Amino acid sequence: MIPFILKRLGSGVVVLLAVSILTFSLLYVSSGSIARNILGDQATPEQLAVKEAELGLDQPIITRYFSWLTSALGGDLGASWFTSEPVANALATRIPVTMTMVVVAMIFISIIATLIGVAAAVKRGWVDRVVQIGAIIGDSIPGFVIGIILVTILAIQMGLFPATSTISPGVGADAWVLSLTLPVIALLINGVTGGAQQIRSAFIKQLERDYVRTLRSRGIGEREVLFKHVLRSAAPAGLTVLSLQLIGMLGGVVILESIFALPGMGPMAVTATIQSDQPVVMGVVMYTVAVVIVVNLIVDMLNGWLNPKVRVS
Repeated sequence: MIPFILKRLGSGVVVLLAVSILTFSLLYVSSGSIARNILGDQATPEQLAVKEAELGLDQPIITRYFSWLTSALGGDLGASWFTSEPVANALATRIPVTMTMVVVAMIFISIIATLIGVAAAVKRGWVDRVVQIGAIIGDSIPGFVIGIILVTILAIQMGLFPATSTISPGVGADAWVLSLTLPVIALLINGVTGGAQQIRSAFIKQLERDYVRTLRSRGIGEREVLFKHVLRSAAPAGLTVLSLQLIGMLGGVVILESIFALPGMGPMAVTATIQSDQPVVMGVVMYTVAVVIVVNLIVDMLNGWLNPKVRVS
């Protein structure tokens, strides 16, 4: 298992490096008017030249990239060109909000989607049809539309939850729960419907395999067949689906955080991208890619544990 993990870690480092080069190159193309955006239209050419030299914009792209990479490897992601706030501090204050929402949503999605998917595969009939119709409806309604509906009904009309976030430094757990409930529900509706459909399909494929008939012919109880053998065999496909949902969810929370005015990474990423604030964009991208790599590594390890053939391949 250790060589398997090291191989995956090596692949992750290569991906992280490739994404950093690509992102830095794209930001370089759009960084021509950064100094003027910071100083305003009244800035003189001399002031613009001084600002560009201060930000290192007068250096070749290769010099700038390796300067950023060297600092990043040392834990220094730089500071925002517009607010001068250290990127590491900005991420540290916003990551807990985003990750709390994503992790809580994924825990509920994993449990609920698995139960519904298994029930649809085993019971079939009307249960299966309801799950398939729910998957179509859930996939066709964007998460931000669900978020707007929830905030309109449950927050504005009924007043059960705050319409905008009450999360701020030092607030209690109740403020976190109230502020994150509606965004998590919006993620759940999208995630559970699609996840249940995929888990149902994976479970049905396993139920049609010969080993299931063999187990049943030996008199092994149906519950043991389903939850000890079939669920374990179907788990790799389910884990892959859930990991893809988590990765997609990292993009979806950007819009939801804006709708609910949550102080997460989404609004910061949008603002930094519009401004071409290179240090902040690089920090957000690197963090997001690192999360994706870690999630894929965990899924690969679980798949390798469930199916030793994966480790060999």
